[in-house]
Amino acid sequence: MEINVLFDEGFEGTLDEGWLREVAAKALIAEHQSDAEMGILITDQDKIRQLHKEYMGEDEPTDVLSFAMREKGPVDAPDFVFPAGDAAHLGEVIISYPQAEIQAGEHGHSAKKEVAILLIHGVLHLLGYDHDQPERQKKMQAREKAILKLVSEGLD
Repeated sequence: MEINVLFDEGFEGTLDEGWLREVAAKALIAEHQSDAEMGILITDQDKIRQLHKEYMGEDEPTDVLSFAMREKGPVDAPDFVFPAGDAAHLGEVIISYPQAEIQAGEHGHSAKKEVAILLIHGVLHLLGYDHDQPERQKKMQAREKAILKLVSEGLD
């Protein structure tokens, strides 16, 4: 398993790189994806707003974006084929640290716990979970809650 962590300028030292890898790894292992790789980027409101606008058509900041390599294209498009024996690159999870701080205050817990929640949410999106329909939302929220319990020590 390979999990690459990057911090945009100004966010180095806000979170422990090893801890971010651990949260993502526990989410992947809980979903039986121990032979996978992914990236995590901790960024600001401006960059996430730009990406949100460019890729989702929404001109506003958000808390987390996931860019999955496994997303389906048009019905007639072939799936991306990973080389045999290589770990599948799942994609990237991008988190706005300032938005995580805002939401942490609103929910009455630490920014670290909010980042864990957002990272788990993003990893599940990389694995194909979605919350676009009530049944799918219920399933995704149940997995988020279960995985958060695995990483919850010292988050509040």
